[in-house]
Amino acid sequence: MRLNKAMQSLLYNWPVKVLSLVFALLVYSFINYATITDRVVTVPLEVHLPDSLIAQSLVPTTVKVHIKGDDSLIYLVDPSAIHASLDFSSVTQEGIASRAVVLVYDQEVFNRARIALSAEPQQFRVLFSRLGSSE
Repeated sequence: MRLNKAMQSLLYNWPVKVLSLVFALLVYSFINYATITDRVVTVPLEVHLPDSLIAQSLVPTTVKVHIKGDDSLIYLVDPSAIHASLDFSSVTQEGIASRAVVLVYDQEVFNRARIALSAEPQQFRVLFSRLGSSE
């Protein structure tokens, strides 16, 4: 009999209870999303070029890094702790080569603080030709 009363009180007015739960989850998600902001910093880009080829197009020297996370934490991030590199050293043929930007940082600290980093653009394309040829 006691179980029956407990089940009745749980199921009594259940649509309102489900709606209240959904509304609470929406409010919680909105507050969490509203506190996540984006900070953009420019960091130097270390580019490794192949020895046997010459870059015919512009080689980038900087890259924008988006720092996403809690507003109170992202402005504490020191941009000099983020290192960006681009490695074209394995390119052996003439033509256009593309490589992704690699960001190096202390991932344990950033993951613990729930801070995410991303480069813009995420990859670069460079035109290469042989040392003796010029177009």
